[in-house]
Formats: sequence, C-alpha cells, structure tokens
Amino acid sequence: MIDFPVSSITLLQNATVLDVQSGSLLPHRRVVIQNGRIERLEPMQADAPEARAAGVRVLDLRGQTLLPGLIDAHVHVLAWTANLRELYNASPHYNALRAAEIMHEMLMRGFTTVRDAAGADFGLKRAVEEGLLVGPRLFICGRALSPTGGHADSRAAGEQALETVSTPVAFGTVVDGVPEVRRAAREEIRRGADHIKLMLGGGIASPTDRLTNDQFSREEIRAAVEEAEMADLYVMAHTYTARAVNRALECGVRSLEHCNLIDESSLQLFLKHKAWMVPTLVTYQALAQEGVSAGLPREVEHKIYLVLDKGLAALEMASRAGVNLAYGTDLLGAMHRRQLEEFVIRAQVQPNLEVIRAATLYAARLLRAEGQLGVVAPGAHADLIAVEGNPLEDIRVLAHPERHLKLVMKGGTVHHQAM
Repeated sequence: MIDFPVSSITLLQNATVLDVQSGSLLPHRRVVIQNGRIERLEPMQADAPEARAAGVRVLDLRGQTLLPGLIDAHVHVLAWTANLRELYNASPHYNALRAAEIMHEMLMRGFTTVRDAAGADFGLKRAVEEGLLVGPRLFICGRALSPTGGHADSRAAGEQALETVSTPVAFGTVVDGVPEVRRAAREEIRRGADHIKLMLGGGIASPTDRLTNDQFSREEIRAAVEEAEMADLYVMAHTYTARAVNRALECGVRSLEHCNLIDESSLQLFLKHKAWMVPTLVTYQALAQEGVSAGLPREVEHKIYLVLDKGLAALEMASRAGVNLAYGTDLLGAMHRRQLEEFVIRAQVQPNLEVIRAATLYAARLLRAEGQLGVVAPGAHADLIAVEGNPLEDIRVLAHPERHLKLVMKGGTVHHQAM
C-alpha cells in the first residue's frame, strides 16, 4: 500500500475515463480526489488550483483507461479450501488470516468491493473498515440459512450432531420451520448483515442433496423476506433450477445466484419483480478442471457436470431479455486466482460494455450503493483502477492484471501503482 492521508488532495492527470453509464471514453481528463471521494472530473485544459497547494499528490496516468473499481457480487472470502469441512475444523484465527490473504489478493486484482455470500462476519468487515485488514469493501450476510439436508448442511448421511454446522466459521446455520427461520434471520441482522442468504436448492459441495431439490417452503422463504425487508435489507438465494428460481421470485427474493437451469418462465418473473441474477460461470470451469485437487470431495464431483454447460446459455437468455445482471464468481480455495476470468467467459455472449457494467454500475445498484460505488463521478468513493489498453475493445485487458493493471485505489488510498 502506498500510504498518504485520505484527507489530502490527489490529482489523477491525463486519464482516459471510461464512463460506464454512457459507455464512452473521455480522454484527457483530470480527476480531483479529496477526503476519499471524487470531488470533480474535468478536462485537462481546465485550471486545477489544487495543483499549486502544498501536499497535493499528482499521478500522471499518461492516457491509461481509468474506470471504477470492480465489484464481485458473489464471493466467499473465508473459503481458502474447496473442502469446507476443513474450515470448520480449523482455528477461527487461522481462518481469519487466510481470509485476509484472499481479500488482499482480490484488491490487487482490482476488486475494491465484494459481496460475501456466506461465511464472512462483522469482525472481518470491521477489520477492513478500520484498516486492520487491507482488502475490498465487504458486504456480508453472515451465515446462510439452510433447511436440514440443504446446501449449507455439511453433514454426511451417517452424521447426527449439528456441531459441524455451528462452529465459529460455519458458512450456514440449519433451521426448520417459520419460527426458526425468523430467529436465524434476526440473529444475522443483529450481527450486522447487509443481506440475508437462503439456500433454496441443491448445491455441488453439499453431500446429501440433489441439484434439483427445492429447499425451504414458501412460508419459510416469505418469513425470511419479511424479516429482511423490515430491516431495510433484502434476500439473496442459492438457486439453479427454474422451479427453485421461480419460487424464490414469487416469494420476494431480490438476488438470485447461479441460475444455470432457468427457462423462459424465469425471465418473465425476473422482469416482473425487477430482481437480480448473479451468474457465477467461472467457478464451474474451475471446479471441473481443478476442483478435486483444490479440496472438493470427490464424491460430489459429478454434480459439476450437471450445470457446467448450462450457465452460458442462461446468461445469454437473461441478457437478451433485459434481466438485471451483476458480476459474481463463487470461487473456492486456490481457484480464487481465476476471479477475472469471468469477464472473458461472459464476453462470449455479451458486449464488453455490459460485462464491465455488471462488475461496476449494475453491481452497485444491486448493493444499493448507486452513485457511491461503480462510477467515476463526483461524490462517489474514490475506488478506481487504471489499465493499459481499452477494455471496450479487448476485455482481456481486465483479465490479465499482471500485464495491464497499473493502478488500484480504494477510498483515495493507492494500493497498487505500476507507472
């Protein structure tokens, strides 16, 4: 980290700003940053009185493309292994240090904000906010809510005790019935959740469910949605099939994750309810290629191939229909390094600009941080990256930070500079 007081003024000179709202490149721009936020954006020929003030930091981008810091709306920052049982048996202090390492690497890839989809808690979020941990802004749900035998129930068929899903680092909590769902949702809200996570269908890593399972009754789903809405929050849900997605949408769930097996009926419900879809395509390629070596239990490996080839078609359908789409990856263990590959995968069926918007402008809307994150505009947090090249023409500019990423700034503080 290149440290200087966020209360000081920073001038980013000679930037080519990517305006993600209009989709245009604005060359020869100056960005004035003060107190961790963007104060103004102006042509270079304009006078910058701050440049004559003492203590002003000036960075010349030499025409490089400046765009908002990236947002990954589906991560698991605690998942240093694909075998989640290892997490439950490890020291929470060890897990926290591994999470710090994962988050630092995410920031160094250009992700200045991430939404955790189960596992991270208020302690990690506080550590980031206080600067004890150098990483992206963190939006958390705490523990995901799962029914018995659901996607967050990690017990094998022969296990009885719930201890393995109630440790300090558990990704989920097992609850059954409306009263337990309400209590668990309220507990996560009390602990500082930004959203509530429900497991509403089968998953790859869970040992006793099928991908086609529906999980939680409609009454239980609606109870969680009501609890979230009363706290001015929303519900995100793990879903694959059209049936699971449609039930969730009909019950008021706002953010649907994965969605590999949706159909036309799902698209209409997404549009009707103005809900969000967060595909996580890169994780299936990663799991198929290296999941077992990264810790995924071999006995669940077969589930990968049920969704591997379906996600891209689902994304293309949703994009054409005008469904709200945000960027997500859902990577585990050593596979976190592949976080930027999602750009290249999505660009097979979407224009580059739409993929970039999913990781900036649109993701900020999903997080209810519109105008604060995901844009290069006055009043927004100074969360910015600069790349060499034009990602509108070649999306791989974003996928190869070792060659193209020249600046990472979060809240006005420079964390990476290669100029």
